[in-house]
Parts: sequence; C-alpha cells; structure tokens
Amino acid sequence: MRCARCGSGHLFKGYFKMAPDCPRCGLHFEREQGYWAGALAINIVATGGLFALVFIAILIATIPKVPVLPVLLVVVPIAVLGPIVYYPFSKTVWVAVDRAFLQRLDPNEKG
Repeated sequence: MRCARCGSGHLFKGYFKMAPDCPRCGLHFEREQGYWAGALAINIVATGGLFALVFIAILIATIPKVPVLPVLLVVVPIAVLGPIVYYPFSKTVWVAVDRAFLQRLDPNEKG
C-alpha cells in the first residue's frame, strides 16, 4: 500500500478511499475513467487463486469422504472477505503494474 513512484505510504484516507494523488511525489493515480478495472481484475485473480488453492488442498486432504459443511465454512469466508481485505492492496498493485508498462513504453519517463 505504497506509491509506485516514490514508495511513500499514507495513500488511503480510510480503508476504501484512496487519495487522488501521492502526498509526497504528486503522482496522480486515476488517469482515466475506468482505470481501476485492472485493480478489480487483480483482486479477482488473487482472491480466486487463494480460494482455488485452499479448496483443492482441502479436497486432496479429505478425499474420498469430503466433509461439505466444514469445507464451506473455510472457503465461503475466503470468497466473501477476500476481495474486501485485498481491496487496497489490489489498487496499489495495479498502479505499480501500470507504471511498469508505461516505463517500458516510454523509457525516458522519470520516476
């Protein structure tokens, strides 16, 4: 949860509200409408991946008699709470990914 340009923290005003600009270097985060779709994709992939890993591990550990209720008690909270917990991280990861692509396209960009 740090700036992709300068590494500064304090990018969030609360858990769900990201500052429009980095307080230290002034990097503007939302470059265009729909910019956060990438963060949404990262959040879905990360949460879905964790869900799949845990689900498959439980299945492998309990086959042939899979206890359905205990499995649900473990994986449903991952599916429900995972995206909420990972939300601010996915936004800052997306800014870093976007900046990495921008620097590859324009090697003269500083920061």
